[in-house]
Amino acid sequence: MRSVPAVALLIALSALAGGRSWAAPGAPAAPPPAVAATPPAPLGSASSADNEAAARHAKRTACINQARAKKLVGAQKTAFIKGCIGTP
Repeated sequence: MRSVPAVALLIALSALAGGRSWAAPGAPAAPPPAVAATPPAPLGSASSADNEAAARHAKRTACINQARAKKLVGAQKTAFIKGCIGTP
């Protein structure tokens, strides 16, 4: 069940977004504005920044799993992960 403030917010946002659901029945409806469609990027063209971020994430995940396997906790775990990743 929705609360009254949430419903009021949805109504206000609808009015700001140009919702015409409360317009007079005889009023002409304005056509929706045209949206310029940008073609989607090809799947195989990931930027080098994305690749680097994915590689860092994979390495960090592997280091965390190694720390878990060694049952390290606290400062020892943190130090191990930093050393494993290669962060100064």
